[in-house]
Amino acid sequence: MPVDPQIQTLLDLRAALPPLHTLTVPEAREQFAARAIPGLRIPKVARVTNRDMQAPAGSLALRVYTPIGEGRFPLIVFFHGSGFVVCNLDTHDGMCRNLCAGTGCVVVSVDYRLAPEHKFPAATDDCLAATRWAVANAAALGADPGQVFVAGDSAGGNLAAVTALRIRDEGGPALLGQLLIYPVTDYHDAGMPSMTENADGYGLTRKGMHWFWGHYLADPVHAAHPHASPLRAATLAGLPPALVVTAEYDPLRDEGEAYADRLRQAGVATRMKRWDGMNHGFFNVPGVVERASIAIDEACDWVRSLLPNHEQRD
Repeated sequence: MPVDPQIQTLLDLRAALPPLHTLTVPEAREQFAARAIPGLRIPKVARVTNRDMQAPAGSLALRVYTPIGEGRFPLIVFFHGSGFVVCNLDTHDGMCRNLCAGTGCVVVSVDYRLAPEHKFPAATDDCLAATRWAVANAAALGADPGQVFVAGDSAGGNLAAVTALRIRDEGGPALLGQLLIYPVTDYHDAGMPSMTENADGYGLTRKGMHWFWGHYLADPVHAAHPHASPLRAATLAGLPPALVVTAEYDPLRDEGEAYADRLRQAGVATRMKRWDGMNHGFFNVPGVVERASIAIDEACDWVRSLLPNHEQRD
């Protein structure tokens, strides 16, 4: 279908901005941090608390979102999109509030280390450590350590997928599911048709992905490692159930869908949903884009469907 008119309006507003791949890293971070869209849906949550944890490489900042209600809540450990280079806890505050309110889960958003200051595998090491910290401290967070999800968008979707792989291979903790929102799953040279079809004009570009990967990896040879490109993992068997969300006008569409196919082939309970008319990043604009609101609500419903007591929560 054509690009959603509400998405096209946002694309037109951003058309005057310099392309990402022409910017320095500080300029790109400033551009992303300065994005402000009026009319976003920001639901109420009980409280939002900034925390710190000690990871093997030092202190990491976290932001904890607690839903309205009583009792121990399920837990989502969330990794924000960033291309591994830009964005932070603030850029994804709205998405985390929507996930918290929509799922009834405590959401722990992780401020993992960014490239190029911290190359691969620093981010995935941080995300694994943060997941284990959140589970170990679940009681203090008002969360249930036996009902845990990992989630993320774009590069954060990559980090969620990789965290699930590492948890499988490196000794837990157990996960109920993985929510992968238009995830990066393979290096940019894999030849996926959507990387060419959607190379320009829809926000994220092919040159932008080259720019991100160039900053993330110390050497392109690292792209073959499954902790960088989870689509290249030898097997995806034994992973938790997954929802993989893709967008029609996204260079990453096909690699996300290829990952969903491989999960299914490995026997993992997997739902894949392509949102036609949408572009990369559309989960950031609920309330402004009607189909973005619907998509987030459906993702939240999927999380709730995996909870042992989901009927009582509905």
